[in-house]
Formats: sequence, C-alpha cells, structure tokens
Amino acid sequence: MSTPEFAIVGHPNKGKSSIVSTLSEDKSVAISMVPGTTVDNRRYPMTVDGEVLYELIDTPGFQRARAALEWMQGHASSAVERPATVQRFVDEHRGDPRFSAECHLLAPILAGAGILYVVDGSRPFGEDYEAEMEILRWTGQPSLALINMIGDSDYSAEWSRALGQYFRIVRVFDALQADFDKRIQLLLAFGEIREEWRAPLAKAVQFLTDEQQRRRSLAARVIAEMLVHMITHQARRRLATGEAEALAETQTRDKLLDSYKQDLATMERHCRDEVEQIYNHGQLQRQEAQVQLLDEDLFSRQTWVLFGLTRRQLIATGALGGAAAGGIIDLAAHGTSLLLGSGLGALAGGVSAWLTADRIANIEVLGHPLGGQEVSVGPMRNINFPYVALGRALLHQRLVEQRTHANRGPLDIDGPGAAWQFSDSATRRQFEKLFAKLRKGESLQADLVDTLATLIEKQFSSRPDAGA
Repeated sequence: MSTPEFAIVGHPNKGKSSIVSTLSEDKSVAISMVPGTTVDNRRYPMTVDGEVLYELIDTPGFQRARAALEWMQGHASSAVERPATVQRFVDEHRGDPRFSAECHLLAPILAGAGILYVVDGSRPFGEDYEAEMEILRWTGQPSLALINMIGDSDYSAEWSRALGQYFRIVRVFDALQADFDKRIQLLLAFGEIREEWRAPLAKAVQFLTDEQQRRRSLAARVIAEMLVHMITHQARRRLATGEAEALAETQTRDKLLDSYKQDLATMERHCRDEVEQIYNHGQLQRQEAQVQLLDEDLFSRQTWVLFGLTRRQLIATGALGGAAAGGIIDLAAHGTSLLLGSGLGALAGGVSAWLTADRIANIEVLGHPLGGQEVSVGPMRNINFPYVALGRALLHQRLVEQRTHANRGPLDIDGPGAAWQFSDSATRRQFEKLFAKLRKGESLQADLVDTLATLIEKQFSSRPDAGA
C-alpha cells in the first residue's frame, strides 16, 4: 500500500466518527448520538498540498458480532484458516441485511487497511465487546485500540486490561479535546503497527508540523494587521454649513462614537473569521463579549479641511501650498479646468485663505466642496487598549488551534480560564515600542507589520501549551 489506510471500527456510538473528524480535520463527517448514523463506509483522506498522507475509513458499528463470530467458528478448524474464513463470511453474507454492518466494516480491513478499534472509556467493559475484538483478531491485520473518553466516568483501566489481550497498542484518546501534539503522537503510533507505514507516516507528521507552523505565521500576520488598523483607525464626518454648533450635542457625539466602536468590532470579527479559516474551522459560532473601549476620550479637535489639510497645515503651506492644492484640482480634472484650480489655490493660500474659510467652504469643484469642517473620532490613544485587543486575539488563536474538528459546539472565548498573560516584562516592552510608533502615525513603515507579526508569532511558541 502506497498510502496508509485505517478502518475505524467498533460498537455504535462510541465516537468512531469523532475520531475520523479529528484526525482528518474534516467537519463534514456526520456525528450523531443516534445509533446507525453511519450505514456505509466513507473515506476521508488527509491531504496536504495535493498529496494524500493517509486515509481514514469511517465504518458502521458492529450489529450482530456474536452471531457472525459463531458462524466463523463453525467454518474454521484452525488459526491458519481464520483470515480466509472471515473473507468467506463477507462473500456469503454481502447481500444479507442481518450482517450488512459487519460486511461493510470488514471489507476494507480484508483489503489491507489497518484497524483502529474505538471504545467508550466512560462506560464499563462488557462481554458483548469480546466477539467484536475476536473477529478483528481473526482478520490477521495490524490493529490499534483507542479508548475514547466520551463521558465523565473513567473505566479506562479495566478497558486497557481487556484490550491489551487483543491489540498490540492501546491508547487513551479524547476526540473532542486532543490537541495537535496528541494527534501527532497517535500518527506515530500508527507507524508502529506495520513496518511499511512508518516512513509515510513520519513524512505525514513532518508535513503536518510544517503546516502547523505555516498556519501560525499566517494567523500572526492577520492579528498584526488587525492591531495596526485598530490603533490607527479614525471615524470622520464632514459637517455641513452651520452644523458645527450641533457637534456639542450628546446625540451627535454618541452617533459618531458608536460608528467608531462598530468599526473596531468589525475589524476584530474579520480577524476572528480569517484565523478560523486558516485552521479549517470556518463558520464557527462564538460566545464572546464585544471588545470594550477603555475610555471614551477619543474625539479629535474639530478641524477645517482643504483637500485633507488641517488648519495648521493650511496656514503653514501659505500661498505656495494653496497653489499646490489647486494643482490637485487640475490633475483631478485631467487638464479640463484650464488651470482654474491653480488660480483658486493661490487665492486660498496662507492666512487670507483661513480668513475666508467660510466662503471657500461653499465653493465646489467637480461637484465636491473645496473646504469645510469635519470632526473625527480616534485614533486610539489609550495605551492599554492594544494589549486588550492583542490578548483577546492570542486567546482566540489558541482556542482555535487546539480545537478538534469533532467539536461542533460554540467556541466559548469568555469561558473559564479565558485569560492571557505575557511571559515577561521584556516582551511587553517590545510590543509597547511598536504600539507607540503606531500611535505616532508611523503605521506606514514597510516593516512595522512584519515586525509586529514576528513578535506575535513568538507568543504562540512561548506559551506553556504551545507544543510542536
């Protein structure tokens, strides 16, 4: 076999499909507590860069294992005949609805797939399982047993004693909670049950480890870009003539502040969505409070604008600046203004321009006002806000990275233990240097986002649960 294949088998509702979903990173695997949800074999290849690293086969649960074993025992006189007897059973009962589940789950095993036998370690061992394990032993195929902890009770010790008599390797594996390291360890264990699988599974582990690093780099970049946008963002509103007095009214200020808050919330939500897509967890439901502003002293001074120039800039530029601004009109009009723009710009230059601001505000060029008044909210001045946003983003990334694809519940970001702390004060100082540059308006530096992303990625690797 060029690609390792593993048939996931066991009793109904013992977590077989959850195991498949976790190891294949595939949310399309149907998971249900209703017995008989899986009625046919379905293959789930684990693919990276177009190459199938290994393939998992979700199978129906045993239905009549005792009756099937009795038939086999009546048709085999020695251990040598057992594999052929299992094949004969499948051939003769393929169309028999009584043994449909047994025939389906045995078919890929007889074709060469390894066996992953799954039991529920939160339920006590029972004799009913012995017939299943004996049939699997009769196939002669390499096998591994997984004790899946579905409930709160723990009977894993007695399961280990029973399974150890039938299977070479026994592992406890929680399909809903297994982190990346546990999945890697399980793949390496797969390589121990058949010699020729060791090399391809080692390659699979290397592929997945590299992919994990690539995902972290992408996630760090997405978080860095979110922080840059959050820290430097401004919500602006141009005021109509005579509207400046209304700015002091609470309703007007609240409306602009709400718009600013919504912008920040949207940035954070988009970051969440992108990180989840990076880890193949698209369309997750999230339980999370919206990011809160640490103060509301965010209103910038009311400014008089001329093509984006503040009052100070307008006065400082003088007549030359006014002419240059007028030149922008000529360029925007593609030369059709016959240099009228430069003339207007010269008239609007220097202090004289400011003294006639109200008149200039009423002039329109190409349908747009030449000047006017605007008010803006932001950029964020609170020095603690970036750390709040960063901490929330780091926590979200950690939860997404650890989340298995068998977990179909909402992502609880505000649940118990939902907190983030920097490992040392030196790291915080490094972040503060970058945040200070952003607050000073240096966000256009080419390497600033790269530097911030690199520092964020180091946080992924330095935390205690970082793993591979």
